[in-house]
Amino acid sequence: MKSQHPSSTVWKNSLPKIGIRPTIDGRLGGVRESLEDQTMNLARRVATLVSESIRYPNGDPVECVIADTCIGGVAEVAACDDKFRRENVGVSLTVTPCWCYGSETMDMDPLRPKAVFGFNGTERPGAVYLAAVLAGHTQKGIPAFGIYGHDVQEAGDANMPADVQGKILDFVRCGLAVALMRGKAYLSMGGTSMGIAGSMVDYSLWEKWLGMRVEDIDMSEFIGRMNKGQFDQAEYETALAWVKENCPEGDDFNGEDHARSREQLDSEWSDSVKMALIARDLMVGNPKLAEMGLKEQAHGHQAIASGFQGQRQWTDHFPNGDFLEAILNTSFDWNGKRAPYIVATENDGLNAATMLFGHLLTNSAQVFADLRTYWSPDAVASACDGYELEGFANDGLLHLINSGSAALDGTGQQTAADGSPTMKPFWEITDEELEKCLKATTWHPSMTEYFPGGGMSSRFCTRGGMPATMTRINLVDGLGPALQIAEGHTVELPGEVHKALDLRTNPTWPTTWFAPTVTGRGAFTSTYEVMNHWGANHCVMTAGHVGHLFITLASILRIPVYMHNVDADRVFRPSAWNAFGTADLESADFRACQNFGPLYGRV
Repeated sequence: MKSQHPSSTVWKNSLPKIGIRPTIDGRLGGVRESLEDQTMNLARRVATLVSESIRYPNGDPVECVIADTCIGGVAEVAACDDKFRRENVGVSLTVTPCWCYGSETMDMDPLRPKAVFGFNGTERPGAVYLAAVLAGHTQKGIPAFGIYGHDVQEAGDANMPADVQGKILDFVRCGLAVALMRGKAYLSMGGTSMGIAGSMVDYSLWEKWLGMRVEDIDMSEFIGRMNKGQFDQAEYETALAWVKENCPEGDDFNGEDHARSREQLDSEWSDSVKMALIARDLMVGNPKLAEMGLKEQAHGHQAIASGFQGQRQWTDHFPNGDFLEAILNTSFDWNGKRAPYIVATENDGLNAATMLFGHLLTNSAQVFADLRTYWSPDAVASACDGYELEGFANDGLLHLINSGSAALDGTGQQTAADGSPTMKPFWEITDEELEKCLKATTWHPSMTEYFPGGGMSSRFCTRGGMPATMTRINLVDGLGPALQIAEGHTVELPGEVHKALDLRTNPTWPTTWFAPTVTGRGAFTSTYEVMNHWGANHCVMTAGHVGHLFITLASILRIPVYMHNVDADRVFRPSAWNAFGTADLESADFRACQNFGPLYGRV
């Protein structure tokens, strides 16, 4: 199920595949022969599980490649590697029910995320091989994940226990995210915004840790294309008509001295739509531009994430980027449902990287926000006639709000199987849910004092009860990137309470009330401490309790996690991490990441 528009994505052509490596005891004369069918069948079952459970960002099922033969020695390792290179395999999963020759059968590619599944059966020592090969990986500095079922199974048992399935799928999701990023680009549209550290784009992060390049354009590229009509004119007319029908205007909160005329607002809408088309074309290209004689512009920058500087060099003179950021980050537009683009407001490349992680792990849209305010129960009661916070919010609330990049999916009008609000992959969103997202969003003339050049800003309030994960990558001098994670729930306040709190800040921006899960440990002793420990002004909200996936992905990339509230039994890192300490896992993570260095840092 692919997007409807030809320029809509870079997720096309040959996407990275999952390589399945069935390893076997190489001793011929009775041993190997007795294991051939069992080993290859195990590989096929794993491939079926993966292909039926995981999709690429464009909606297609993930493709698996199985080695042509079982791997019992170095010759078959080499043949498998040749096949994996031809087939664009980006993730390696070794499977076996038996003893094999450890380092003689292991995958030695240092850049390919890898795991080993050793079947837990007593007839053959699969667990012994698992331990031996993981020791080889650790000793050679090529970390791998170990997957081993909790309960012993019969040798011929084709059942795959839930714990094994969970680890396989979690590893593949995270490994695939790594493979999808490699070789792509971050598009920096403009430069640093208002001195925000995250918008001082760090090339080293993208190149050494993510395997991507940074592409730069000046903001003048937008006004140049707007003035010269360098966008699909027919699509512009379609988009503008769709906007007039589906993006209702709300109140103008500007006073008389700052209110703008109807003619000016109409011009701002027109420019905002053009800017959205141009930003998309800059990211992923557009064959329509080639038909217009703009062959160079038609290529785009192969960008799977971007940032729009906006303030202030652009927004003092031209409409802000709120519409282009919001609509591109959303899972639908005038062309229908499609994979979201990742566009960070204020060119915050660190938030863009975090948004990209969340999108690749879940295939869903992401909410970009300021971590604006901590509201204690006492402060809420004081501001709202004694109202008492309860439920998820009984320890207080975090107010997530920002001009721009909050996807309309963030309204919470999409529904999970259990009835709770969520944000879905685009192929799961119903037409009714799409309409609800649009109707739950109003668009307001931006506050002129903030944005002298005008623009239209979105406003909504996220439905409560959505399990969600708040994340952020920060850069630390001498350390590099480090990740923060806070799982929790969105909260829905009574209308008058929401209004009283929301109107104390900019009333034209989307709001999410978020309550992190408090554990009584570390930075999660209270909601206040979560706010107090957050490393920057921005954050990302991803639907679902997926902090464990962020932790696994970060370990593959060698990004340490210095704050999270994920239960220990959900944390899954390479087996080599055990050698750096088993009591204080946070400290061990830092030592392991420092020891192995960024995934692409030694290439």
